[in-house]
Amino acid sequence: MKEFVISEAKVETAVLVGLITQTQDERKTNEYLDELAFLAETAGAEVVKRFTQKLPTANSVTYVGKGKLEEIKEYIRTEAEEDREVGMVIFDDELSAKQIRNIEAELQVKILDRTSLILDIFAMRAQTANAKTQVELAQYKYMLPRLQRLWTHLERQGGGSGSGKGGSVGLRGPGETQLEMDRRIILNRMSLLKERLAEIDKQKSTQRKNRGRMIRVALVGYTNVGKSTMMNLLAKSEVFAENKLFATLDTTVRKVIIDNLPFLLSDTVGFIRKLPTDLVDSFKSTLDEVREADLLVHVVDISHPGFEEQIEVVNKTLADIGGGGKPMILIFNKIDAYAYVEKAPDDLTPKTKENLTLEELMKTWMAKMEDNCLFISAREKINIDELKSVVYRRVKELHVQKYPYNDFLYQTYDDEE
Repeated sequence: MKEFVISEAKVETAVLVGLITQTQDERKTNEYLDELAFLAETAGAEVVKRFTQKLPTANSVTYVGKGKLEEIKEYIRTEAEEDREVGMVIFDDELSAKQIRNIEAELQVKILDRTSLILDIFAMRAQTANAKTQVELAQYKYMLPRLQRLWTHLERQGGGSGSGKGGSVGLRGPGETQLEMDRRIILNRMSLLKERLAEIDKQKSTQRKNRGRMIRVALVGYTNVGKSTMMNLLAKSEVFAENKLFATLDTTVRKVIIDNLPFLLSDTVGFIRKLPTDLVDSFKSTLDEVREADLLVHVVDISHPGFEEQIEVVNKTLADIGGGGKPMILIFNKIDAYAYVEKAPDDLTPKTKENLTLEELMKTWMAKMEDNCLFISAREKINIDELKSVVYRRVKELHVQKYPYNDFLYQTYDDEE
């Protein structure tokens, strides 16, 4: 589905639009727009301007109010006069077909929402047949209710009456509109993609059953927190790692041996706020690695100002996909990048999270999590030996519970201790 993909060769300029609402204050809106800007950059666009508006809820017709839309339109017109064309306007929430149609008619530029932007990135990142199939299905699911606006001349055999020698098999007569034909073609394509994914799911399920009696550990977390870097450290492999969102789409599984203990480690697609439901549904076979894991290693970017909300997003997504309630280790990564604001000596207001030193922050989380959390830097290789020790201990405990007659695996290690 090429129409979704922003070309990496040509850098387009983008304007971002977000709302400050009753449930989303200005700080949170700015955080979301920071993330949206990172998404746009990952997709190959350059953000040149942001617009926000305070509204109780999104306008059902144009998302923002009439005055704000006019302000955005004026900015686009002014930029065009200065020979700085705005290529697209990206909205921080999913837009309805009506909203897209009305906004597009007013602004006369390409309109994207957060969902379509994430789909763009997934389409760019998909490398394997599995990932490409999953992304294509998610794109069709997004397109279907918006088909009237997104209508395109899909490749087809047409023109026949459906009867006689000249008719095309499966097509109705001339009374069928182009839109109806497109809708039927997309539905047929979706059915085919679902069949493919069901077959892939069956193959992956067989692969998982054939992996033998080993504990399965899954790396989970928000996107861009360093899961792939951790995977490379633990598995001594070369999984693609990059400072961009959704660098990993396909689940990578590696056999890892710490001391004499083998286990399977998988690196999974990162989660994100407002992750499209269609993507979660399409990536079911990929997320099965999470559902069927014995232990989750939840990686958190402690240098991110909104890391606590990211933890909540991941936990909620895990619950949504049936992966909640599993044994978990919380790994706070990027301690080398952690920064805090030191309070002035005469400031008597209570400390906030932003005023805590790393040591103070570590104590608060260790008090909550006891020995189920750890602070590391995968990039600088800080506390990696401790990480391996904690993972070893937890995997060993789970293995003894699951396979109680396999204790001989640990005999050598215990003797050395």
